[in-house]
Amino acid sequence: FSFQEITSLLSLYGGQFSGEQEIRVNSPFWILSIPSEEMARGLMKRTVCAKSVFELWGHGRSAGELYASLKSYPVDKMLPYLQSDSTYKVHIHTFNKTLTQAQKVKKIDALEFLPFKGKVNLKNPEHIFWILEDYGMDPNNVPEEPFHLYFGRWIADGQRELIESYSVKKRHFIGNTSMDACLSFIMANHGRVKPNDVVYDPFVGTGGLLISSAHFGAYVCGTDIDYNTIHGLGKASRKNQKWRGPDENIRANLRQYGLEKYYLDALVSDSSRPIWRKGMLFDVIITDPPYGIREATRRMGSQKETVKSAERSTENHIFVSSNYHLSDIFFDLMKFAAEYLVMGGRLVYWLPIYRPEYTEEIIPSHPCLKLISNCEQMLSSHTSRRLITMEKVKEFKDQDQDSYLLDGQYMPYRGHNSFREKYFSGVTKRIAKEEKYNQK
Repeated sequence: FSFQEITSLLSLYGGQFSGEQEIRVNSPFWILSIPSEEMARGLMKRTVCAKSVFELWGHGRSAGELYASLKSYPVDKMLPYLQSDSTYKVHIHTFNKTLTQAQKVKKIDALEFLPFKGKVNLKNPEHIFWILEDYGMDPNNVPEEPFHLYFGRWIADGQRELIESYSVKKRHFIGNTSMDACLSFIMANHGRVKPNDVVYDPFVGTGGLLISSAHFGAYVCGTDIDYNTIHGLGKASRKNQKWRGPDENIRANLRQYGLEKYYLDALVSDSSRPIWRKGMLFDVIITDPPYGIREATRRMGSQKETVKSAERSTENHIFVSSNYHLSDIFFDLMKFAAEYLVMGGRLVYWLPIYRPEYTEEIIPSHPCLKLISNCEQMLSSHTSRRLITMEKVKEFKDQDQDSYLLDGQYMPYRGHNSFREKYFSGVTKRIAKEEKYNQK
């Protein structure tokens, strides 16, 4: 997720990866080309994957290469941060290795050739410099010397504290499938949500995905077929609580974080039958459709689709519903996004996958939408879900209404309609194996 999040944010702010560096996705350190420090700070105000950003002064595969790189760095770029009336300190961060204090001091002393004129202040310095050392990703095979060394001036930290401050554990209104805070912010960043955007979630549930978008200044709305969830009624999902309280709803969640002013509304609606007027209404669509595991996949109508009237039970406030196959859910979502997204707008959604049958060809497509990224999150040894990001690149025409049926893209994913059965097949096999082992 990290590479795609940073790539999306760089495209939003106008930066890019350095052309001089081979992109090593699994490396803990990346070199980016960012036009200004202001832009770098803007990126770090968004990312939850990156820890910090630095102005790179030197880089090498050995200490000698690092020192040579530092000596060739323009002195006029260094001097504003090394003045005699300034204060500074130097940190050392080693990835996959721990150094003693004596080793750290030795490495810092080796930088005495740099024209530091200010005073050292370990508690509250004006400028902070970092030595970063990469010892690889294998904790069982740590090299004696680092593979890469970097030296730079610290600019800003990322937003990892949002993961804790927006934790679902602290949230007022939750459900069985409320999205993890970290993933919610990653989805908003993949969608390039920005202030004053209108963000829509067609399977809104308890509104977890709306919160991250509202945090970034977007106006948010959503729909869901479940009347009780939209209105905060019925049984609670929280432990030791039987029924939901009178103020447990999506609006209350946004109010909890001071984001109520960005809340447009949440409506009871069937996503397979759009209620919106024709036109490009939404800047971003971010959603997590139901997979049929903890939340049912359903739509209005009887099993034979003969019920045309939206009859509603006065007792439990739900529509008469029928099965809604996963393939239908995602291709309805494609059609909706193609029609209602603005040009350049993004669709970000989760696609459940049975891994033994997965190929990239089964990812739903639409002629109006371009695939931007495809990231995997493991659910079990045999199932996962892919975070799919698509961008609208073509204006929707009437002839695009059912184009997905013509290009062969509808059929490949239909095998995942039984995702629920395949998901639990692994659980059943594991239980049977454990029972057999315990009988020995």
